[in-house]
Amino acid sequence: MDLPHAERPAYEVALRPVHDSDLPVFYRQMNDPESARVAAFTSPRTADWDLFQDHWAGIRTSTAVARTVLVDGDVIGSAAVYGEPGEREVTYWIDRAFWGHGIATAALRALLAEVPERPLYGRAAADNAGSIRVLEKCGFAVTAQESGYAHARGAEIPEYVLRLD
Repeated sequence: MDLPHAERPAYEVALRPVHDSDLPVFYRQMNDPESARVAAFTSPRTADWDLFQDHWAGIRTSTAVARTVLVDGDVIGSAAVYGEPGEREVTYWIDRAFWGHGIATAALRALLAEVPERPLYGRAAADNAGSIRVLEKCGFAVTAQESGYAHARGAEIPEYVLRLD
């Protein structure tokens, strides 16, 4: 539910490095069927705990800047910048219970302040209005429409590519 700004509760949003204890929370969030359907571009590795842990071990030892998103001190998602220089992308995952409260926007803004390199890219399913809105509020602009296989939907779907200079 998207509440008008004046009716949104005030949350304290913070980022910190990912801890091992965050992974079970991320695993639960990424295996929520509705969240996965909306995100669309998920990995088949998220359904298997061992593969999920291996995936996160790779992220945490790579050049990615991976952060846990905290709201009032509780783990409610993740945000990261990953990829090769000049082609780096942002990604974020917020617990569905917190959608529509400005938390993804606040988390992405904090991540962008921490990672000043530009350009950065973001991708979203063309029908994921919430994620597109988050990216645009953070200064990203749509530069292309492509299509890709969306594992969570079992089909090729349109996606927008956005860029932040």
